[in-house]
Amino acid sequence: MPNTKSAERRMRSNERKRLHNRSIMSRLRHLEKDYRELLSAGKKDEAAKAYRDVASAFDKAAKSGVVHATTACRKKSRLALALNRSK
Repeated sequence: MPNTKSAERRMRSNERKRLHNRSIMSRLRHLEKDYRELLSAGKKDEAAKAYRDVASAFDKAAKSGVVHATTACRKKSRLALALNRSK
């Protein structure tokens, strides 16, 4: 338990931020999974549209500090590579 008032406020703030970050990470994983399913199904046109959504979501998550910028760049690069390698 927090001993000071500021520690108590910090605890409440951290919990709000944790839940917010968790929802963003969940959305990122969901978008990435859907994108990979489209690629494996051979739907390249739909996958290209899904890639734009995934890339945008990673950029926004990096901008708000939920994921590190280099992590977002790496993920986007690998997803683009997968799209370009698909038939």
